[in-house]
Amino acid sequence: MASKNNHTRYSRTMIAIHWATALLIVAAWITSEGGRHVVDNPPLLHFSFGLAVLVLVIPRLVLHFFGQTPPALDKDRPLAMAARIGHAILYTFLIGLPLSGWYAASRLGVSVSFFGIGVPSIAAPVQGAPGLIAEIHENAGTVILYLAGLHALMAGWHHFVLRDGTLRKMSPF
Repeated sequence: MASKNNHTRYSRTMIAIHWATALLIVAAWITSEGGRHVVDNPPLLHFSFGLAVLVLVIPRLVLHFFGQTPPALDKDRPLAMAARIGHAILYTFLIGLPLSGWYAASRLGVSVSFFGIGVPSIAAPVQGAPGLIAEIHENAGTVILYLAGLHALMAGWHHFVLRDGTLRKMSPF
C-alpha cells in the first residue's frame, strides 16, 4: 500500500515509481535496436524494459488521481501551467512509446515477451516495412530522453535558481 502523502513530498511509492521509470527508460534506450533485423535477433530486454515502463504508468496515474502528489507551489503561475503541460507530454510518451513499440514488433511478426512471459500481438504482421508507427517509435525513443533531460534541467533550475523546494519533493533521500 502507498505511504501517506505529507503534502510537501511525493509518497515513497511515487518516488520509487518515478526513479524506476527513469532507469527503465534509459535501459530501454540502451537496449534498443531498429530496423527489420529485430526479426532475426529480437531485443528481448528492450521489450521487457519498455513494457515495464507501461506497467508502471498505471499505479503512477492511480496514485496521482488519489492524491499521492503534493500540490503545486503556485497553481496560478504560468510556470505551474508549463509544468502541467510538460508532465502531460511526458505521460503521453510513457504510454505511447511502449504501445507503439509493441505495435511495431507485432507488425514485424516478432514475439514480444515481458521478462520471459509472452504477450499477445496487438497487430497483424506485414511483409515489408512495419509502417509509420514503427518509424515514430524509433524517433520517439530519443525524444523521450531529451524530454527527460529537460525535465531534470527544470528540476535543477527550481532547486538552484528559484530555491522553491520542488526538487526535494521527488528526492529519494
